[in-house]
Amino acid sequence: MQRLERLRAHIESVFFGRREVITHILVGLVARGHVLIEDVPGVGKTVLARALARSINCEFNRIQLTPDMLPSDILGVSIYNQDQQSFEFKPGPIFAHIVLADEINRTTPRTQSSLLEAMNDGSVTIDGNTMKLPHPFMVIATQNPFEFEGTYLLPENQLDRFLLRVSLGYPQREREKDILRQQPGRYKLEHLDPVMTTEDVLALQGQAAQVRVDPILMDYLMDIVEASRTHDQLHVGISPRGALALMQAAQALALIEGRDFVTPDDIKSLVAPVCAHRIITRNHLSNGDIQTARLTLEQILQKIPSPV
Repeated sequence: MQRLERLRAHIESVFFGRREVITHILVGLVARGHVLIEDVPGVGKTVLARALARSINCEFNRIQLTPDMLPSDILGVSIYNQDQQSFEFKPGPIFAHIVLADEINRTTPRTQSSLLEAMNDGSVTIDGNTMKLPHPFMVIATQNPFEFEGTYLLPENQLDRFLLRVSLGYPQREREKDILRQQPGRYKLEHLDPVMTTEDVLALQGQAAQVRVDPILMDYLMDIVEASRTHDQLHVGISPRGALALMQAAQALALIEGRDFVTPDDIKSLVAPVCAHRIITRNHLSNGDIQTARLTLEQILQKIPSPV
């Protein structure tokens, strides 16, 4: 897909991390999902999210989440208008096509939960009135590792709303030297021009939904899901919502790779980023023990034969 390759190249001009991470962000966009980016400060989480938003001609809002933030700071608030003798709704930053929720685990669980309806239904309910959010709608959230001071754990139902949870890691040495030379986050990012419209994004999302999933691959996906539910190291396996998310992500990845059909490798490569944050291990340690979850899923993939 030329449009997706152009979008990828645009993001790579300012983000010098792993190519796989950009692919995951594009999967979230095309699959109508939300993405949680987790890593230590300073590795480019915010740059990656802003690069995607600036590459699409859409409305973008950034929310810098803090411990004292209230749900109304995100959703909006009704203010009494004395001239009209009525309440007037002032929409919050959630009313945008792409919303960057920066450092989501620095705000309280109450404020975190205000994003649930928006991420799940594409709408918000305020004062008894339900209002639709614009389409496409995507939340890209960043968080620091839970060991850092001043962070709150994301509850399981909040994590389950994210299609993918990815970690950036440190860039390769040569790529990091490019960062030092070019300082893309300071200069290039502000001059990125859109290469895609919201109509283009909606068209791609429609195409992804039509990507063919062979019945054999659907059985393969279900074998993975069922194995997670009976594994002796897992307390909670992959839910039906997780299974659907895995299939939709695989369809989006196939489209990004220029195919109209899903392959076993599409599913295998996405099991960890799509499912690891949805399962709970027996030795559940704070924040879901994500590393143990990933290792357990890798063991499951090794035991289940891949269809030819």
